[in-house]
Amino acid sequence: MTPLLEIKNLSVRRGGVSILHDIQWTVRAEENWSILGANGSGKTSLLRAIGGYLPPTTGSIRLLGQEYGTCDWRQLRCHIGIVSASIGQLVHDEDSALEIVAGGTKAMIGHWKKIPPLQRTRALTHLSQLGMRPLASRPWLVLSQGERQRVLIARALMADSRLLILDEPCSGLDPIARERFLAFLQNLATSTTAPPLILVTHHIEEIMPGFTHALLLRNGHVTGSGTAADTLTSSNLSLTFGHPLRLKKTTSRYRLAIEADSLPSKG
Repeated sequence: MTPLLEIKNLSVRRGGVSILHDIQWTVRAEENWSILGANGSGKTSLLRAIGGYLPPTTGSIRLLGQEYGTCDWRQLRCHIGIVSASIGQLVHDEDSALEIVAGGTKAMIGHWKKIPPLQRTRALTHLSQLGMRPLASRPWLVLSQGERQRVLIARALMADSRLLILDEPCSGLDPIARERFLAFLQNLATSTTAPPLILVTHHIEEIMPGFTHALLLRNGHVTGSGTAADTLTSSNLSLTFGHPLRLKKTTSRYRLAIEADSLPSKG
């Protein structure tokens, strides 16, 4: 089958600065990926390149079998659902959850006209699937951060996305809300009706068992790529974060420990 996303020899330079270096990455329909790296590792730049907002200097990006630069990328990116803080910042406080989700049909923020019956039904269905149906009429202003993330996911699903990208979706959540959201994320990752997922994070404990593959980045370079079992190792993560780390895994959850003898001594 044609990969959903295929990146070959991708490099991006801007103003004489190398941002991404020779990225090789393929995402297939049956895979859920996590992208892991420290701040400044190139995660955001890679997402911008996939969305067509950061053209390659060299190499190629193919999405759903079509190559960047040879088709209307504005239309092609409509098949990618993206949930990020930047989208949430554009939402109007008075818009209801239902209006926000319905606007996702045409990648709009909110909904400026009366919602057509079929569109309303689909929006309510997605809200129900994400456990948000009782809050359909609640304004964005009074939704919790976790509830807002679910609304944005429902919005992304309205466009029948072939690929759903979650850009640090746990940012701003308190510990309890984060665990609840991660449990929801695990259900989404294993759902037969959800599209393949790409989770962008710099916290390995947010990578749930439903994420089958991992891409590791450091300074715009790939430091590891493949199945989660093969890629998420102590040596790969130490290289990715530039510090000696020890990976721990219990009950299918990951934890990182900093090697004690690598810490600076007091005094």
